[in-house]
Amino acid sequence: MRLLVMIGLTSLVVVSCTSKKVEMKTGAWRGIISLQEQQLPFNFEVIKEGETYSANLINGDEKILLDEVEVNGDSISMALHIFDAALIAKIEDGKLTGAFVKNYAKDASLPFSATFGESFRFSSDSAVTKDYSGKYAVQFINAKNDTTLSVAIFDQKESQVTGTFLTPTGDYRYLQGNVVEGKLMLSTFDGNHAFLFSATKSGDTLTGDFYSGKTSHETWTGIKDQQAKLPDAESLTYLKPGFEKLEFSFPDLTKNRISPSDKKYKGKVLVLQIFGTWCPNCMDETKFLTNWYKANSSRGVEILGLAYERKDDFDYASGRVTKMKEKLGVPYDFVIAGTNDKEKASLTLPALNKIISFPTTIFIGKDGKVKHIHTGFSGPGAGIYYDQFIQYFNETVNELLAQRQL
Repeated sequence: MRLLVMIGLTSLVVVSCTSKKVEMKTGAWRGIISLQEQQLPFNFEVIKEGETYSANLINGDEKILLDEVEVNGDSISMALHIFDAALIAKIEDGKLTGAFVKNYAKDASLPFSATFGESFRFSSDSAVTKDYSGKYAVQFINAKNDTTLSVAIFDQKESQVTGTFLTPTGDYRYLQGNVVEGKLMLSTFDGNHAFLFSATKSGDTLTGDFYSGKTSHETWTGIKDQQAKLPDAESLTYLKPGFEKLEFSFPDLTKNRISPSDKKYKGKVLVLQIFGTWCPNCMDETKFLTNWYKANSSRGVEILGLAYERKDDFDYASGRVTKMKEKLGVPYDFVIAGTNDKEKASLTLPALNKIISFPTTIFIGKDGKVKHIHTGFSGPGAGIYYDQFIQYFNETVNELLAQRQL
């Protein structure tokens, strides 16, 4: 049997599933995703215990466990964590050749290859030619000339660079790369997003490109600025005039209708998490909220996740959320609220001006009124900014718990 994986509209990758058994080497691998005539490198390691394979995606200090790895004859399939995506490839002589497949949108699939025994990112050369470390005020410009303000933070050790971009809607998570012949090269692959950044430096100014997926391309400039900052995260999403509460009734994972006015939430602080299982930033926030809720649920606080998924299909959406709950061990409840189209998502919560970010976190007081709305999320890849979010979250919940219910 052969598995045909479509790549774009003009070519096919053929992955054999024959009875021929080929050794899948364990240890370090260097993968390449080909996109927009660019090569995006990432690192992973393959592990075998008995007859069971697993793998870890590696981005800087992050390791994402892939525990659904199947080797069949001369082929390998790696389900990509909680995401509805996979790496599928043919194994041959310490090489992999196949595709990065997004199951929910197969026309988004990209060619994938990998080489065993390589652990570098872009280059193994440690020679230092330029120093990109520091904090930068950044502006991204897309093909429509729309701009997004950002803050970049880079840490360079010899030629190796780690860091991230912070934006008003979230961060670009763990970026890893090198300075290669004076040029900054950074990438990340978390199982759903494949991001590639490059830049050159002149004085304190960076000029570069950002590639994502099959078609998305933006240019960016950065100016070194220790005081660079983003807009206030509580100023972007807000209640329309005349509203104090959010009213909705969405089905939970077993189709029971859930509302913030339910008895379970009466007299408690309620945190609403607007998210999707396709969203790596949301995955980071879910991990934080999971640990926080386990330690604090007895204090009179509840968390409710509002899932906006890739398809307008309850069975599909609830299946994705159920898988995420199981893999991450999430103890709080979820409802299926809609799809990830931001305009359509905004219609499901008409009291808000709009939904501009997944995730968005809404804090509701004991009186059932909305008290704070925080757009975006700075995750663990953002270093000190993640610490600041944790402080903000704890102070906000403590403030609401201290308020008396009238």
